[in-house]
Amino acid sequence: MASNDKVVAALSRLLADSYTVYLKTHNYHWNVTGPMFNTLHTLFETQYTELALAVDEIAERIRAVGARAPGSYTEFAELAAIKEDTSSPEAKQMIANLVADQRTLVEGARKLVEAAEASHDQASGDLGVRRIDLHEKTAWMLQAHLE
Repeated sequence: MASNDKVVAALSRLLADSYTVYLKTHNYHWNVTGPMFNTLHTLFETQYTELALAVDEIAERIRAVGARAPGSYTEFAELAAIKEDTSSPEAKQMIANLVADQRTLVEGARKLVEAAEASHDQASGDLGVRRIDLHEKTAWMLQAHLE
């Protein structure tokens, strides 16, 4: 696998995982209940809105490096390490699930940075660093609701 192929693979996985978390966060936004409803409903909306912008940026980066961006549920399910949630867990479980997902996104972004550095692709590396920063902060903010 060429270095560019490794960058495309890391970008594609990050795209699939990000889209899966986008969908899960939107699901939780719609279905959260309990005493933290208003806070979580608003927080989840902020997070899925940011993820909607992120998936577009990641997909466009894949195109910019000359590859086809995956864009179907089937492709995302095959590529993603993060799994969708078809249930309606309690609010605290929703938060815990999203904390774990944010940490998985951090790991995926780190793999992107490593692949980008190996292929001297500063733009993809920068995208990965920005995603690490954002997902670490999001995990921290979510985790604070569990303490």
